[in-house]
Amino acid sequence: MSLHTHAGGRSTRIAGTAARWVLGKIGGGLFVLWAVATAIFFGIRMIPGDPAEAIMGGPGSQASAEALAQARADYGLDQPLYVQYFGQLWRLATGDLGTSYSLKSPVAEVLGELVPPTLVLAVLALGVAWALALVVAVLSTRSGALGSALASGLEIVSAAVPHFWLASVLIMLFATALGWLPPVSTNSPAGLVLPVFTLALPLAGFLGQVMRDTLDAAHRSPFALSARARGESETGVLLRHSIRHAALPGIALSGWAFGSLLSGAVVVESIFARPGLGRSLLSAVTARDIPMVTGVALLSAAAYVVIMAFSDIAERLADPRMAGS
Repeated sequence: MSLHTHAGGRSTRIAGTAARWVLGKIGGGLFVLWAVATAIFFGIRMIPGDPAEAIMGGPGSQASAEALAQARADYGLDQPLYVQYFGQLWRLATGDLGTSYSLKSPVAEVLGELVPPTLVLAVLALGVAWALALVVAVLSTRSGALGSALASGLEIVSAAVPHFWLASVLIMLFATALGWLPPVSTNSPAGLVLPVFTLALPLAGFLGQVMRDTLDAAHRSPFALSARARGESETGVLLRHSIRHAALPGIALSGWAFGSLLSGAVVVESIFARPGLGRSLLSAVTARDIPMVTGVALLSAAAYVVIMAFSDIAERLADPRMAGS
């Protein structure tokens, strides 16, 4: 077999593997979106109350029976449940998210205004969590058994802290007692500090536990010993070899981490009075705003799917051994 034929066959296999990977990600993403849309559709209808009342402004609106009947007819709520379900799936498939009951505006337009604040908060929190986890992992690895034990205890406590408690402590300390930062989120960079660290610290504790163990194992592995034998310094071994291996589990968990940040944003945005998807989702569930709840949930699921795909790509780039899988 010629070299040209061998190279062509290898390229074909790589292309086929890439195509299967892309199709698998697309298929998995569509399944996740369908599952979320289905769960939201049936779940929100199990909440006591009449969706028509939410359309008319809530129970306090004192809408007449005729007005409620007209609202049900206008929004298709008088149809059998299975007709409503497949009708909603068709609208979602064609990109129609509907109109918010409570805001009286297209859900797509509302989400367009809410996405940037939540995205900024989640991305900054993920970056801070990564930085804290790496710093603690590196320092504990170079500090011996005592440093590793202290870091482990700190990570466990940090990962176990609930967001609402941590937010309260940070507000009391840095806003009320010291007066360094505003107690509510503002448009200034200072207004982002407390919300970002409220989300980042528990995540940093979780990532740190995984990354520190991997970093410690990589630092004592045969390839690290070989690098030292070639005269490479401890700093060189750490930067060129160990950190890359320690980052792999963190990269693999980044998709899950981003999803946890979006769920944590529901609490954090409410506490710090910050506009965003989380705070709006809480208000929409309370108001039984079905289109809004569905839109926020689908957008969060889509973001999770995309981030998982990017984390998979980053993991393959960091570890060439995965390229052919």
